[in-house]
Amino acid sequence: MSVTAAAGFRAAGVAAGLKSSGGLDVALVVNDGPRTSAAAVFTSNRAKANPVLWSEQAMQDSSARAVILNSGGANCFTGAFGFQTTHQTAERVAERLRIGAVEVQVCSTGLIGEGGEAFREAVLRGVDLAADALAHGPGEAAGADAEAGLRAAQAIMTTDSVPKQAVVEGDGFTIGGMAKGAGMLAPGLATMLVVLTTDADVDADVLDRALRAATRVTFDRLDSDGCMSTNDTVLLLASGASGARPDEATLTAAVTALCDELAHQLQADAEGATHAIAIEVRQAASEDEAVVVGRSVARSNLFKAAIFGNDPNWGRVLSAIGTTDASFDPYDVDVTFNGVRVCHAGTPDRPREEVDLTPRATHIVIDLNAGDATATIRTNDLTHDYVHENSAYAS
Repeated sequence: MSVTAAAGFRAAGVAAGLKSSGGLDVALVVNDGPRTSAAAVFTSNRAKANPVLWSEQAMQDSSARAVILNSGGANCFTGAFGFQTTHQTAERVAERLRIGAVEVQVCSTGLIGEGGEAFREAVLRGVDLAADALAHGPGEAAGADAEAGLRAAQAIMTTDSVPKQAVVEGDGFTIGGMAKGAGMLAPGLATMLVVLTTDADVDADVLDRALRAATRVTFDRLDSDGCMSTNDTVLLLASGASGARPDEATLTAAVTALCDELAHQLQADAEGATHAIAIEVRQAASEDEAVVVGRSVARSNLFKAAIFGNDPNWGRVLSAIGTTDASFDPYDVDVTFNGVRVCHAGTPDRPREEVDLTPRATHIVIDLNAGDATATIRTNDLTHDYVHENSAYAS
């Protein structure tokens, strides 16, 4: 189960006609309480989609009772009509659930620049269908409908090949989540929509700190292709239905574990990828510098193309990290590919032929020998299929 694993939550996924394939394309997640605490992290892109603009404002009181999500259209750069569509979507959800429109978070994903009258009609139709499809009323087998959670996760997929779901069990409380994303994965946050739910009894300020701490070391370190989306949204809703009140450290650890699992699933489904690459930077002067160094490699098309060709070209690693202003001596760096140290102190070490890059899982270790901080950036290789999928995305 995913978003329905925690007590106090219902979900639905329906087909409203937004996708040419006719598949599921609108999801609704409802928090039946008794709490409605919520936290969110949105894209840091200055170009924000209409749902993000709405949801940022609606989240000002750190409360949410419902999330409506659609695939099949980003509703971004669609002018005043697009924002009105988002507003009407929230109002329709509010009307159906008998709540306030500002208690509704709105999320969209799909092609930018598409969102006319047909889009609006389909989304509003999807709201009605999803409200009708909610499996049960508040308090009736809450959190038990795994099928509803799965359908919701499927409804937010675009180029994803599989739905992403995860659950973490705490001491007396549960956290569940669903995510979508398969490309344009870069910090702040990715082309991702993520909804996390918990039945813990938690104040909104604690939720916010836990979510930001979790995303900082998980989603924000997933860098598929260096491109940042306009619609990125990660939401965490708390119902309080379990009555359990975990301390902040316990809650943060659980949220981080859940985000980490979902980030792994997002990386594994990266468009056209043949390698899931973990770039671990060790002995950096600071954690921030370790992130900068790892990200410089993750964004090197030369490096990513080499991995696609099963070529342990460590020179491309050194070339990439040399473009940063991190504190290290390029001639005192070690580089290891899948357990074989091919570079020691900036010079050749073991023969490249000893490296096996045929497995999908690829582990690169960069020892900067400049401190004791570490960080890992996740990325994937650059493949023919990635270029094809993204060149034909709008067709």
